[in-house]
Amino acid sequence: MNLRDEFGALVTEQRNPKSMRLDQMGTGEVLALMNDEDAGVAPAVRAALPEIARAVELVAERIRSGGRIFYVGAGTSGRIALLDAAEWTPTFSTDPRLVQTIMAGSSSSSVDAASGLEDDAGLG
Repeated sequence: MNLRDEFGALVTEQRNPKSMRLDQMGTGEVLALMNDEDAGVAPAVRAALPEIARAVELVAERIRSGGRIFYVGAGTSGRIALLDAAEWTPTFSTDPRLVQTIMAGSSSSSVDAASGLEDDAGLG
């Protein structure tokens, strides 16, 4: 299996069967579905706490030894990465050079979304 197929197989890249008819649901149904899906987040995080703790320890170790953090993204994930990176210095009093963002596209990509590209299966 190549890397593209591996990423495509991730649960995060699949459509949620519960929301397949989202456009046909009433407002109350949509809100209930969102609430139901959100309720699954805390248990999933709790189940992954040992792995999350290990990842945090590894990142902290790298930072202590002079390493930096690079967020890499495109589209919405790139804009979220940019936003998160901007919060490190005011929130944690870190050197502004510690956390950097690498974002696909032009310099305007952080504010101008190219609509529909992320969900175009033909583009990968």
